[in-house]
Amino acid sequence: MATLAYNEILPKTVIVMNGEPFLVLDAHVFRKQQRKPVNQTKIKSLKTGRVIEQTFHQNENAVEADLERKMIEFIYENRGIYWFCEAGKPQTRFELGEAVVGEAIKFIKPKSEVEALVFDEEIIGVKVPIKVELAVKEAAPAIKGNTVQGGSKEVILETGAKIQVPMFINEGDVVRINTESGEYTERVSKA
Repeated sequence: MATLAYNEILPKTVIVMNGEPFLVLDAHVFRKQQRKPVNQTKIKSLKTGRVIEQTFHQNENAVEADLERKMIEFIYENRGIYWFCEAGKPQTRFELGEAVVGEAIKFIKPKSEVEALVFDEEIIGVKVPIKVELAVKEAAPAIKGNTVQGGSKEVILETGAKIQVPMFINEGDVVRINTESGEYTERVSKA
């Protein structure tokens, strides 16, 4: 584990505080009047998801978290519990809660591999691809004359997720989704 000086605590770095991993979301090194410089950070707990502000002074440092990454396979979801297994080992089933898997899991099909972030032998997060392609399971037909403002409509994807798409998207089309924003990006193929 590497030790980081106060000014090396930068966004996208994962540090350990009180035995817990935190992702640095924002960092701003500045000097208040005649005082020594400080690093004002906004950090997010990778275990609980809570976001806090933390100031690191010039004489303070932080320990960079030793995160391991491994591939796991998504099996299915049932009442907010997500079941996974180690990639290629279907007999090693385990469950993860919604807080660990995050919002983007609703865009992942069963039998898909995702990357797990492991800290101290415990899975603390799941990293899904930024873009995924999914078929539209249900879509209301476009209503004529409703496209003047580049109208949109809600559709249900094959994973059960609901998103807004342009009026020309129909049932059976395959669309590309940005999993970080949960938004439609483009139509991949027509039904």
